Amino acid sequence: RLSAYLYADELHSGQFRNSGEPYISHPIAVAEIVATLELDTDSICAALLHDTVEDCGTKTNIDYIRQYFGEQVAMLVDGLTKISKIKFTDREEAQAENVRKMLIAMSNDIRVIIVKLADRLHNMRTIECVKDQKRRDKAVECMEVYAPIAHRLGMKALKEELEDLSLRYLDPVAYNEIEKELKLTENERNTFIEENR
Repeated sequence: RLSAYLYADELHSGQFRNSGEPYISHPIAVAEIVATLELDTDSICAALLHDTVEDCGTKTNIDYIRQYFGEQVAMLVDGLTKISKIKFTDREEAQAENVRKMLIAMSNDIRVIIVKLADRLHNMRTIECVKDQKRRDKAVECMEVYAPIAHRLGMKALKEELEDLSLRYLDPVAYNEIEKELKLTENERNTFIEENR
């Protein structure tokens, strides 16, 4: 894992996220999510390396990944790279085509999808620095494609967080109303508990 981190850190050197943070902070966060989900070492390595082929193509490729990290890591990184290249023209096509491509990827190895979900989760957690339209587009894609896949995989907490983060940007008024109601309900519950001790 350390060698995957060092390799990714070297390749992403000089790259920054929209927030101004060094780019390596993203693969590290994705790897932490993957580790929390208790995936194996190959999956954690793939999480650290998931953007290297796409974003650092002149410095590395799948053959290098295979040579340095083995067949399993290379297969996972290749699957993640292919998924990230999928582009769509409209929402309906995006949902149908993306789900189909992901299901094809899943038939090879479910870990590709789980690492991709971790990648999308971290991107949604840090999306406030992205331009409004792109943020909305990512939130729609997340709500219509990634959250349902997390649901199908039985990953309830991940699904709910993806939906929550998406709703925050798709309908901020409704999101704030729901948040306010939940806080009221929680305060009422806490008051009731205190009064009845």
